[in-house]
Amino acid sequence: MIEKMKKNRFLFEELVKRDFKKKYKRTILGMFWSVLSPLFMLLVMAVVFTQFFGRSTPHYIVYMFAGNLIYSYFKEATNGGMSSLVSNSAIFTKVNVPKYLFLLSKNVSSLINFGLTLVVFFIFVAADGLPFRWTFFLLLYPICCLVVFNIGVGLILSALYMVFRDIQYLYDIFTLALMYFSAIFYTIDSYALQFQYLFYTNPIYVYIRYFRKIVIDNDIPEPSFHLLCAFYALLVLIIGAVIYKKYNYKFLYYV
Repeated sequence: MIEKMKKNRFLFEELVKRDFKKKYKRTILGMFWSVLSPLFMLLVMAVVFTQFFGRSTPHYIVYMFAGNLIYSYFKEATNGGMSSLVSNSAIFTKVNVPKYLFLLSKNVSSLINFGLTLVVFFIFVAADGLPFRWTFFLLLYPICCLVVFNIGVGLILSALYMVFRDIQYLYDIFTLALMYFSAIFYTIDSYALQFQYLFYTNPIYVYIRYFRKIVIDNDIPEPSFHLLCAFYALLVLIIGAVIYKKYNYKFLYYV
C-alpha cells in the first residue's frame, strides 16, 4: 500500500487540492467557511442550550465546542468518504489507480478543515481563561485515533454506498441519532452509573471525552481510556478493510 501511495503521490496530492478547492468553489469567503460554519453552529447551540444545561456546567462554551468540533469532523470525513468512489468513478473506470486514494484524499481535506477549526477552538479556550498546558500535546492521540476511525468508517460506507444507495439516507438518520448520543451539549453526570457506561460504547463520545478531560478537567485519561480509543479505531479500520476488499472487485459493475 505504501509503495502504491508513493507511486501515485502526485495524483493523491492533486485529489486533495481538488477536494479542498471544490468545497469552496464560487464562494466569496472560501476556506473561511471552515471556521465560520462551526462557529455559527456553536452560536445557535449556545443560545438554545445555555439556559438549560450551561448554568451548572463549568466552561460550558468550550465544553460544547469540543463536542461539536469532534462530531463535525467525524461527520464531514465520513460523509465525504461515503461518496468518494461514486463521485470519482469516471476516473478509476478509465485509469488503473488504487481506488482508496479517493477516500484518503477526502479524509485529508476534512482533516485540514478540522485543523483550521481547532485553531479557533484554542482561541476560545484562551478567552475562557483556561491555561495552556503541556498536556495539550496529548490531544494528538485522540486526533490520530479519530483519523484512523474515520478512514475505517469511510471504507465501510464507500463500499456499501457503491452497491446500496439507500445507505446515504440511513446514514443521515444514524448521524443525527449519534449527535444526541454523544453528549455534545449536555453532561451525563445526572444519569445512573450503569447508564453512563453506555455512552462509552460510542467511539465519538470517547474521543470527545478525551478532549474535555485534557482541556477542561486538566486530567490525563487513564491507560484503559487510551486503549479504548485505539481499540475503536483499529476495530473499525479492520472491519472497513474487510468489507472494502470483499466488494472491491464488484465496484466496476455498479458505476
